[in-house]
Amino acid sequence: MDFALSEQQRMLTDSVAGYLTANCPLDLIRQTAESGETHNPALAQGLAELGVSGLVIPEDFGGVGLGYLEAALVAECIGSVVAPVTYLATSVLAPSALLSAGSDEQQQAWLPRIAAGEVSIGVAVSEHSGRRDSDGVTARNEQLTGSAMFAFDAIGADAYLVADNAGALYLVETSATDVVHLHTIDRTRGFARLNFEGTPAEVLPGSVDTKEVLQNIIDIGRLLLAAETLGACQKMLDDSVAYAKERKQFNRVIGSFQAVKHMCAEMAAELEPCRAMVWYAAHSREAAPDEARMMACHAKAHLAEVGKFVARTATEVHGGMGMTDLLGLHYWFKRIGMNRQLLGTPERVREDAALAQGW
Repeated sequence: MDFALSEQQRMLTDSVAGYLTANCPLDLIRQTAESGETHNPALAQGLAELGVSGLVIPEDFGGVGLGYLEAALVAECIGSVVAPVTYLATSVLAPSALLSAGSDEQQQAWLPRIAAGEVSIGVAVSEHSGRRDSDGVTARNEQLTGSAMFAFDAIGADAYLVADNAGALYLVETSATDVVHLHTIDRTRGFARLNFEGTPAEVLPGSVDTKEVLQNIIDIGRLLLAAETLGACQKMLDDSVAYAKERKQFNRVIGSFQAVKHMCAEMAAELEPCRAMVWYAAHSREAAPDEARMMACHAKAHLAEVGKFVARTATEVHGGMGMTDLLGLHYWFKRIGMNRQLLGTPERVREDAALAQGW
């Protein structure tokens, strides 16, 4: 049995990684963080031309028709450069919700435009993975009232996909929504609080009277956050090894010191098994659906812990330079830290994994 990526998957990874490496340098990341513009249209258009925006959308709607393993591979590439694009919400979560619960009219109206990279859709489902003091969102007669915290990719979106307290999903126009920009440690992505007061909304029919559609969206989100963290961790490890080969102390490169060797080796040893875990979690979405929820939870929780270790250790390898904006290591550090919290902390996600196994 072959557990490696297929030739098509390797070609996809090489294409996306090559494009992002060439077009998303550190200066662009720094400019994004300083300007507050968390979505780069030019970068997103280039990804759309590679088929990324329509990756999970069937060919009938103008998409590529691939699966969640391919989506996870792209998320890993995006995490490796902390690209300021609305991939998670617009290209994966929103299409997945429309395909599983949207009406024919909703699918025809939105999916071709998403695949073409013409629209951006924010997704607000975080209330169902760890609510704060707010009361969430209530729906009545296709009108929403309340607040949704930490909506993904919400800044500059053309529409929002919002979950109410009962777990139903609604499409809401941007013009009808009060959007409050939330400033987080990760300044390369746009989060917002969405406020509703009798706001007209269009329900996704297949999401009514069941939380299964919503839970699947959260599972997919957790999977892709784990893949993003994997990419960010690999980047921090690679940078640490490269730095250790160049930086000199006492007329020797620091990579020759046993302590530094151990730090890099420990990061590599912790990170390598994570790749197989993320790949299998993504593969199980189609191949082993009974395991998919449990594996998404395990991948998210484990990568959060490994990511914390790698981010800290990589910064230590760089010494004082690791804390400076000159190297920009903190952008990856913050992406890993933010991913740890989104859609459930490791403790919450492990609890969901236990529930998925009937405990």
